Amino acid sequence: MSNPAKAVHPASVKLSQGLGIGYGSLLAEVTEDIPLENGTHYLLARNGRGKTTLLKTISGLLKSVAGHFETTGCCQFVGDELSFDREISAKMVFHALIPAERRGEAFKLAEELELDVTKQFGKLSFGNRKKVGLIMAEYRLRDNEPNIIFYDEPFTGLDTPAREAVRQRWEDTEQDVLRIVSCHPDFDAMAMPSALLITDEKIFRGGNGKLTWADFKDRLN
Repeated sequence: MSNPAKAVHPASVKLSQGLGIGYGSLLAEVTEDIPLENGTHYLLARNGRGKTTLLKTISGLLKSVAGHFETTGCCQFVGDELSFDREISAKMVFHALIPAERRGEAFKLAEELELDVTKQFGKLSFGNRKKVGLIMAEYRLRDNEPNIIFYDEPFTGLDTPAREAVRQRWEDTEQDVLRIVSCHPDFDAMAMPSALLITDEKIFRGGNGKLTWADFKDRLN
């Protein structure tokens, strides 16, 4: 797969100590300055602890309860239930939203993920609807600009080969894109060189190195 054109400056996200997230009342708070640059950063927490709230806050969809954060780059938020008109096909979505020069690569990834791009969106399974959102985000990256993608549970409904294909795409482009990915890993050996954790109403950097899901799962409350 081809890589996006390199931006003049890398993308960045900085969560400042004291940043509070929630819906009116505080749900969780950043306990230390967290600077992030290009690469894949996993966001780990048990259900209801604030993963989606954090992603929506730093993508600009929600107001923070307290404190501040900074982002440098073109931001995309890909939610857990991204939807399109039920009558249109994935092929129509890609033609409408993906630049012409990238559609060939987008359709190649769709084929690798076994996504039927001719089927109406409303007739796709949950997992295949997730694939449409993933492909759209990956191939709408802007040339010569820093790019940030916030993914909320992108692996839900995907089988193992599809997950591996997506992770390979991320690995191939990690020098050019900053991704923050909330997920529930399904095997202990899943590599997580960078992870953010939310537990006990605290948001912090959980690791930066050769770590796996097994290193983090017992730390989540």
